[in-house]
This record gives sequence, structure tokens and C-alpha cells, in this order.
Amino acid sequence: MSQTEIALSGFALLVVLLLIRVPVGVAMAIAGVAGFSLVVGIDPAISMLSQVAFNSLTAYEFSIIPMFILMGTFAARSDLSLEMFRASQAWLGRFRGGMAYSALVASAGFAAVNGSSMATAATMTRVALPEMERNGYDSGLAAGVIAAGGTLGIMIPPSAVFALYGFITQQDVADLFMAGILPGLLGLALYASVIVLYTLVRPASLPEAEGSSWGQKLRALRSVWAIALLFALIIGGIYGGIFTVTEAAGIGAFGAWLIGVLRGRLGLRTTLACLAEALAMSAAIFTLVIGALTFGYFLTVTGTTTALIGWLANQPVGPYGVLTLILLGYLILGAVMDELAITLLTLPIVFPVIVSLGFDPIWFGVIFVMTVTLGVNTPPIGMNVFVINSMARHIGLGRIYRAVMPFVGVDLLRLLLLVLFPALSLWLVS
Repeated sequence: MSQTEIALSGFALLVVLLLIRVPVGVAMAIAGVAGFSLVVGIDPAISMLSQVAFNSLTAYEFSIIPMFILMGTFAARSDLSLEMFRASQAWLGRFRGGMAYSALVASAGFAAVNGSSMATAATMTRVALPEMERNGYDSGLAAGVIAAGGTLGIMIPPSAVFALYGFITQQDVADLFMAGILPGLLGLALYASVIVLYTLVRPASLPEAEGSSWGQKLRALRSVWAIALLFALIIGGIYGGIFTVTEAAGIGAFGAWLIGVLRGRLGLRTTLACLAEALAMSAAIFTLVIGALTFGYFLTVTGTTTALIGWLANQPVGPYGVLTLILLGYLILGAVMDELAITLLTLPIVFPVIVSLGFDPIWFGVIFVMTVTLGVNTPPIGMNVFVINSMARHIGLGRIYRAVMPFVGVDLLRLLLLVLFPALSLWLVS
């Protein structure tokens, strides 16, 4: 078999494994080892897999991922998300659709100490969905709002996907975090505009709620000091030069635990449960990392990576034409594959092309994360939608998909704005 035929066979095997529901990381590892062994030999393939696993699990820079996951777990168990939702509700509840606005604001605030789309969606489903349904909100629309709000967890720092992008492309993770702030806030504003449209078109699905007194509003603000303090500690420490991004992750995890302990919400048993949950999530992510890197080595030895880079760079459509082709490819991949898997598998191919075309790597990082994030709410995968459905079985997948589609539409508008106006991403960095 030629190396091209081996590469195609590797892709075919990967597709088959994914279709029979083998976990993505395991599927990529199997396909990578099988293909690598056909080119080089079985012993070098096994050695390559063990080396990839060892290097990934012991890499200092990758320690940011389990630390941010642990911080988010501590924050969730400390009910910081519930306090964020109640504070937002106190200020926004008197408006029609106020609880929907509150869910979005709470998602953005919780994302600032979490960084995970699915974790944000799961937490807000537990916190906000029952309250919205109890107050007469349409269940499908409420779930759609929460699914959309979950995507803010990837864009607003800290973000695991931004961290992985920085490590793979050798870009400053702190700059990437800063570049994601304005696009994240823009997403929050555009999502709010969708709720405004719903209040005009379907007012009965978003009823009005009772307003709060100024005393209640001020008391609600006092309850969210912990989130503000934690976010200021992480971001202020990074940009004040006090500690690195990796150190900030560890300090953030400790800070979230300390807040939970001082509030009496994190005892020994709960702390151990948080550690176990963070360990399970980290193991899943590192399995994905190992599988993607293994498959990437297979593509490299077959010459596929070099061929794809050359093909993309030589397309006669100009730099923005190539960028459009890349983004369309990511939109398709995002609908069927996890964003972390896309990051690890495709960036070594795409990033050299982006640099050769003269695009800013930090700006492209925001564009990239924005594009792959779209897939968490679109069929046939839509991980946020599946997470919400698994926790609220009475709401069908179809209802959630229909409700979240307007939010996906404004996300496409946001993506277009980020492409046309790079300053939206780069202004804070500069």
C-alpha cells in the first residue's frame, strides 16, 4: 500500500470507530497506532504511543487543564452559580424575559471561574431551568437559553481550548485569554438581543416577574463577591506579572476551595467528591490529547500533514478565500466532533497556513475557538444540548435544537464581525 492509501485507510478506520461509538480519544489512538505500524512497524508504533502518553501526562504546561477543571468543580459545589443567577435575577427580573437574561449573565459570570462549555450548561440547567419553568417560561426556550449561555464558558477566560491553542501554536496564553474577553461580551449582548426578539414575537413564553427593591439588589450584589474576587485574583495576577497562567490555575483552584470552606459548603467528603469529579474529567481530556497526538504522528509519517498544508496554501482564492475554506471546514467538523479533538488534530495542519498567509495568530485563535464552539449547539452532536437533555428528560432534543438555532444564527453574525473587524479581538491585547 502507498502512504496515501494508508492515510485514507486510517481516516476510514477512524470514521468506523466513531460510528460504532468508540470514544473519540480511543478511536484516534487505535487508528493512529494501526496506521503508524503499517508505515514504520508495530514496535515503533507502540513505542510512539507510550512516549506520547508519558510526555502528555508529565508536561508542565498541560497542568493548567486539571487545575481549571478543579476550580470549576469547587465553584459549582460552592453554589457560586446559584448566587450569580439570583443576583442577576434581582437586577433583571422585573423585565419581561428577565430570568432568561439572568441565566445568560450568570453563565458569563460562572464561565469566568469555570472555562468549560458543558460544565456551565450542566450547572445552569440545575440552577436556572427549574426556576424558569416554575415561573411559566417555555421549557424548550429556557433550555435553549442555557445551551447558548454555556458557550460563553469557552470564550470568556479562563478557557481550556484557548490554553490548548496556545500550547500547540506557541502563543501567549495570557494574550489569548485577554483577546477572548470582548468577543465573549459581544456574544452575551447578541444573545440578549435574541431574547428581546422572543419577547416581541412570543411574549407568552417569557413572562414578567416581580421586581426587587434596592435593598434586595444590593444584598444580591454582596453575595457574588466571591466570583468577582476569584476572577480578579486570576486575571489580575496574570496581567500584573505576579504569576504565570499555569500558576494562576493552581491558585484559582485553591481560592475556589477556600471560599467554599469558609462558606461551610465544602467539607471533607464534598472536597473528595470534587477531586474525584475533576480527576474523571481530566482523564477524559488527556485521553483525547493522547489520541489526537498519536493520530497526528500517523498523519505526519504518511506525509498527509505536509500535503494538506501545501494544498491549502496554494489555493488560488487569496488569503481570505483560504480562511473561508478553513472556517467552513471547522463548522462541519464542529457538528460531529468535540472541540478539543478538533483543536489537537487540525491545528498542526492549519496554523502554518494561517501564519504563511500573514494573519495574526492571536486573532485567528479567537476566530478558531469561536468557530469550533458553534458545534456544541448544532446537530447531530451538540454536546451542550445532549447535556441539558440528559438532565431534563422531559424536554426533547428537537425542542432544544429549535430554541437554540436563533442563538447559533447570531453566533454566525459574531463570527463575521470578528473576521471583518480584528480590533474586536486585538484591542485589549494591544
